[in-house]
Amino acid sequence: MDSSNSPEDREQLRDFLGTLPTETVGERYPDLDLLTDAELVHAMIESERAVADAVAAQSAQITAALAGIVDGMARGGRLIYMGAGTAGRMGILDASEAPPTFGISGDLIVGRIAGGETAIHTAVENAEDDADSGAKDVDGLELGPNDTLVGISASGRTPYVVGALNRARERGSFTVAHSCNPNSAIGAAAHIAIETEVGPELLTGSTRLKSGSAQKLVLNTLSTGAMVRAGKVYRNLMVDLRATNEKLRARSERTVILATAVEPAIAAASLEATGGWVKAAILAIEAGIPAATAVATLEGNGGYLRAAIRETTTN
Repeated sequence: MDSSNSPEDREQLRDFLGTLPTETVGERYPDLDLLTDAELVHAMIESERAVADAVAAQSAQITAALAGIVDGMARGGRLIYMGAGTAGRMGILDASEAPPTFGISGDLIVGRIAGGETAIHTAVENAEDDADSGAKDVDGLELGPNDTLVGISASGRTPYVVGALNRARERGSFTVAHSCNPNSAIGAAAHIAIETEVGPELLTGSTRLKSGSAQKLVLNTLSTGAMVRAGKVYRNLMVDLRATNEKLRARSERTVILATAVEPAIAAASLEATGGWVKAAILAIEAGIPAATAVATLEGNGGYLRAAIRETTTN
């Protein structure tokens, strides 16, 4: 719907929104504006407790989505998030945090928001209502059979996301839809529908609350799971993090220490010898091999540290 649509169209949409659980008025705190500060804080915390359960109820769908993402990435594909408003910002947030966390290139996990970069900070009028724009953004990203598109919309009916999912399927991509309402339009447009039913928001219709929390948890699960399967994690340690500041350089040293139980000076020296590559520093210490050999061995094992350790410690 755009600004030229008739009052009848708006009435139809208004009635439809009234059927969505995320848009209904919650009964627990009908007079939110009369609560004390302490009561407001309690209400927010209590309301958010429902999020984890709503996401857990979709475990099977999330697992299926993860499997498809992992399969596509193994063939050189990307993970693309697309949404509008809060949903779009959640996708951009998850995508932007992946490179420093997992040491990947910025084009492996990508976020796009209706209305473009301006919409990250400022609402762009009618952007979410443009299905053609969603399709054009998919074309601009040149999605293909190895790529995965995750379309995100709390309501589940955002035209921009529907348009993106439809075009992605036309291009042969694997598609996932995440909404916070059942039987969603975006779910019908995707191969996998993840529908986390969080119920009414504490502030009626403000889907930046429980819906946003559910979106963050689902996207974190998909991206982190995909990176675990891609060998970016050893045990439960971030061994491919990109040290771009002092905190991360200190974390790199600490990670090597945690993985190998060596003294800090040894960890620092190994990191320096391997150009700051945490995986290679761990392998060099664990296998007792030169840094250059550790780097070459890791590269020969596709970056999988466990496989590289097995190769160097069993020969």
